[in-house]
This record gives sequence, structure tokens and C-alpha cells, in this order.
Amino acid sequence: MKKIDDWDDFVATRYRQGKSEEEFRNYKADANPTVTEFYRQNHAYQTYDFVMEKKAEFGGLTRGKKSIWEMADYLNTLVDDSDPDTDLTQIEHLLQTSEAIRKDGHPRWFVLTGFLHDLGKVLCLYGEPQWAVVGDTFPVGCAYSNEIVFPEFFAANPDSLNPAYQTKYGVYEPSCGLSNIHLSWGHDEYIFEVTRKYIPEEGQYMLRYHSFYPAHKHGAYRHLMNEHDEKMFEWVRKFNQYDLYSKGRERPNHKEILPYYQDLVAEYFPEKIDW
Repeated sequence: MKKIDDWDDFVATRYRQGKSEEEFRNYKADANPTVTEFYRQNHAYQTYDFVMEKKAEFGGLTRGKKSIWEMADYLNTLVDDSDPDTDLTQIEHLLQTSEAIRKDGHPRWFVLTGFLHDLGKVLCLYGEPQWAVVGDTFPVGCAYSNEIVFPEFFAANPDSLNPAYQTKYGVYEPSCGLSNIHLSWGHDEYIFEVTRKYIPEEGQYMLRYHSFYPAHKHGAYRHLMNEHDEKMFEWVRKFNQYDLYSKGRERPNHKEILPYYQDLVAEYFPEKIDW
């Protein structure tokens, strides 16, 4: 993709409120060639073995101790020279989401989750390719759902030739719970791992599954979910409307609201955490 935000824009367009079923099914019309190519790579390279390798590589949080603000500043260095129509910084994009949540009177941890949710995109600055940072997430190690965007691209994934990975349950057990499922690797899983010790479980679900559109938008993979997942997904869906539709709102007054967010982060996090 020309810019990492192309995927966010595509998803927001695809799930635009008020779309007819016919319009929704014609999602390919919303995808420019670079987004289509992104999905081709994502579906071809996100294998079960790849996911396990990335979880081992990043799950240990061995990249040093840094504060939330240091990492937000680091994310701000992800400069998008290819998009002349926006001069919003990455932090301002995060604040658009969290401010929309705050204005609707949600709990402070919910507001914080909105601010944190895309910090995992620092994976790009670690040298990870876009297809391993963003994109609709999906389980690996079992059959692919047709509710995943561009399902035809999975034909190029080596896992599609492994019979053990292409049954309904694959390597998993019925209703085993999402905590036992390996999803395609990206910023969701990384920021979940970084913050899981510090925020409420509802927020953890929002961070970990906010890109799992086949499940929380289409009801796919419910045969792998348990009752607790179903309950927690009510929160994922509440968050999703802010994740999709906060772009284009008024530009946040960074200096004016910064003290609120400094207090909010300090309420839940120590000065530095492992990344």
C-alpha cells in the first residue's frame, strides 16, 4: 500500500453506515489496486508457522522499557509523505478515536483503550512489512471463512495445502475460546501483549480483536468461541464504531487535552513498561 492508513480507509468505506447489502458485497469496488495487492500478500504469507514465529519474536517484550508517551512519539515518526491531503500526526489520529469515546461519556479505561489501540503499529518502525502489521485478522490453523475479505487469495497460502489446517476446527477444539486461538499476526496482538497487565479485560478484548472483522461484524468462527468470548465481544462491537467512524471528525486540540491524557495514562501505567 502507498500508506498504512489505506487499509483503515478501506475498512471504514466497506463498513460505511447505511450501506445496502449489495453495496457491501461489492467491496472490491472500494479497494484500490494497492489495497488489493496488500490483501494478496497478507493472505499468502500469514501462515500458522509465521504467526508462531512472530509471537515468539515479539511476545517476550524484549525491546526495552519505554513509556506510553515515548512510544506514541516514536509512532509519530511514521511520516506519511504520500498523503498530501492530511497533516494529522499519528498521535492526533489516536486522539480522534479516544476523544469521540470520551465525549460519549464512556469509562476512563474505555477512553484509554481508544488512545492505545493503534500504538502497535510501531511494528512498522521495527521493519515489519505492512501485511504483518495491519489487515483484518483471522484464525490460522483451521479453515478460512468466506467472510474474510478476498478469500480467493488464500489459495496462495501454503496452509491451504495442509489438510490438518483446512477442517472446520483444524488444530483447535470446539468452543475452546479465543485465548486458545492463534490469529494472523499484527498490531492488535502486539499492543494486547504490551498492555495486558494494566487495563481491564474488556479493554484487552478491544485491543486484541478490533481487527477481527469476520467474527465481530459477520459472526464467523463462533464455533471456536466460548460464552465468555461472546460476552466480551459486546465491548469489541461498542469500540468498533469509534474505530471506524472517528476519522474525519474535528482535529483534536492536542495541547488543550494533553493534561487529561497524561493523568489517564499515569492512572493505569507505571512510568515505563516492556515493549
